[in-house]
Amino acid sequence: MNERIILKDKTFEVYIPENKIVEAIKQIARDIVRDMEGRNPLFVGILNGAYMFVAELMSKLPPAYELTFAAYSSYHGTKSEGIVKELLPVHIDNKDRPIILLEDIIDTGLTMQYVMNRLRRAGAVDVRLATMFIKPDSLKCDIRPDYVGMEIDNDFIIGFGLDYDGYGRSLRSIYRIVE
Repeated sequence: MNERIILKDKTFEVYIPENKIVEAIKQIARDIVRDMEGRNPLFVGILNGAYMFVAELMSKLPPAYELTFAAYSSYHGTKSEGIVKELLPVHIDNKDRPIILLEDIIDTGLTMQYVMNRLRRAGAVDVRLATMFIKPDSLKCDIRPDYVGMEIDNDFIIGFGLDYDGYGRSLRSIYRIVE
């Protein structure tokens, strides 16, 4: 696990190999199938970072589930700006049905707290959160995802949809920044 890459002005090394990511996503899928039996959830993939997580997860779920995407932003470079920007809201009627948000990583938690509260105010009966990664030491609010692939350290990471200024999203493993 010594592979390194350089993107723009930063060096990254392999942190979590693809096979561990895929196994964690399989477990999330099993848990969702169990919890959503007999229900009609709407899955909302959060762009741009979650696209690989969404594709992998949805391939492990029954095809009858409905999927849409939304986009919110609070990052620039390697830092969160702390202000949530709604770039693409959920456009499907979500009243009286459960929603499962699919996020790549929970860092401060502020973006997902904003989105979850917004969907509840719009009439969703149940808003759940599935995330590939969570950084418990970075949380700045009381948010508890329902489905978590892995807890990770407070390193800046890229790969499997996560990026550094738009670069590195297509990497199949997770890489962390080398200071």
